[in-house]
Amino acid sequence: MAKEIPSELVEEVSLYVSEKKVYPREQGGRFQSLRKAAVIWLLGMYYTFAWLQWDDRQAVLWDLPARKFYVFGLVFWPQDFLFLALLMIMAGLSLFFFTALAGRLWCGYACPQTVWTEVFIWMERWTEGDRAKRMKLDKAPWTRDKVVRKVSKHILWFVFALWTGFTFVGYFTPIRDLADRLLPFAWGGWETFWVLFYSLATWGNAGVLREQVCKYMCPYARFQGAMFDRNTLIIAYDPMRGEPRGPRKKGKLASVLERARGLLKLDVATSAVVHAAQHRSAADLQLGARATTGLVVDAQSGLPPPPAVNSPDDLGDCIDCTICVQVCPTGIDIRNGLQYECIACGACVDACDEVMDKIGYPRGLVRYTTQNAVDGKPNKLVRPRVLVYAALLCALAIGTAVGILQRSPLIVDVMRDRNALYRTAADGSIENGYTLRIVNKDTQARNFRIRVVGPEGITLVEANAVHAAAAEEVLTVPVTLRAPAGLAKGRVDVDFVVESDAEGVSETEETRFFGPF
Repeated sequence: MAKEIPSELVEEVSLYVSEKKVYPREQGGRFQSLRKAAVIWLLGMYYTFAWLQWDDRQAVLWDLPARKFYVFGLVFWPQDFLFLALLMIMAGLSLFFFTALAGRLWCGYACPQTVWTEVFIWMERWTEGDRAKRMKLDKAPWTRDKVVRKVSKHILWFVFALWTGFTFVGYFTPIRDLADRLLPFAWGGWETFWVLFYSLATWGNAGVLREQVCKYMCPYARFQGAMFDRNTLIIAYDPMRGEPRGPRKKGKLASVLERARGLLKLDVATSAVVHAAQHRSAADLQLGARATTGLVVDAQSGLPPPPAVNSPDDLGDCIDCTICVQVCPTGIDIRNGLQYECIACGACVDACDEVMDKIGYPRGLVRYTTQNAVDGKPNKLVRPRVLVYAALLCALAIGTAVGILQRSPLIVDVMRDRNALYRTAADGSIENGYTLRIVNKDTQARNFRIRVVGPEGITLVEANAVHAAAAEEVLTVPVTLRAPAGLAKGRVDVDFVVESDAEGVSETEETRFFGPF
């Protein structure tokens, strides 16, 4: 698509007009096999990880009441919030990096909306049949067969959605305990609410709304253009090879790559696409696909007239079968250019390659490529923005990994007694009271000793005490510092040092000792 070509809607559609239901056709091929593998892998992790055990606990559990996050062998406490912040920053940078490099691969292969919608479409095919049967069924009057198929579909959807909601809550409440309390039913109010809420959200988003979520609710579709450039990997139709489109008899016409016509000039090919979008075939009109961005321009754009078709030799390689539209889960026509509804799932690529194989044409009329490649310009994979994103992502990943590995299994907080700045003992010495909160983050029981580091004469009354803490236990230890009369005047800085019986594990926390001014 040339830079000087403006964009506008093909047709005006009111915000209050319901769009046609999209009936995606089932499609095989290498990219659809990858998508199915991604769906199985991702959902397999989601539904399996909650049931895995690590020692005597659930392997992945976000225990909100206890304020602990368990991820296999790691335990994260509220004090580890920094790692969550770093993880969110890494997720954002990953989005920028992979989008700049490879477009919307996240949307097509890993987005939860895409993954669950794919499973719901599978269940719809099992109960209602292929695309043609589903369209015919929806238009048919209500009969016993239609009711049975529709009810069966929604029962499958509802059971799967309930399983999804149950698993979701199982990451916050131990899932085995949740299952044990199912019969007889003994769930709490919030557990019941979140299971039903997440089930309804899954059923509504993946079963009912589907592509509407991608088109109208997902913000990523709206700002992705800011992360694209002409070297970003996208799914694109080659108009210079494919236009003018039109049917032909199998084996009667060679590909333009093999005959004298060759490729059209870019502006002529663009003009042919515009003409096709504005003068749709009967098949196009029946499908109802529309272009929302890209190659739709008015007559004042300065484009040359579309190429005339005086004989079959003038045709391009596109046979106008519209299968690329039929397989699209968002119902767009990729031949009209890059559109924000495109989730880069590759269904149109597999469909077009299959058609090209059948008629004996080379693959690649619709393909993963870059805009520069379509325009016949060189690609530049390594670009400054990609290098910056990659460097930042690697630095954050290494820093986060090192930080997690070097975390101390001990946390110490010191709180002064707020009831009195200081108190005077019977012998005239000055005392300050403190409360130490000792957090044993280790998965083993530990013993701790406390000592004080400060000006000579300030001592810890409980200096010889040993404080035992069970695994992951939080101790609250009251302690007292004492100084002879006249030693501590005003404010004195001191340090509490808490030492574990584990070799090399200790924490130092600074505080203040107050005496008479």
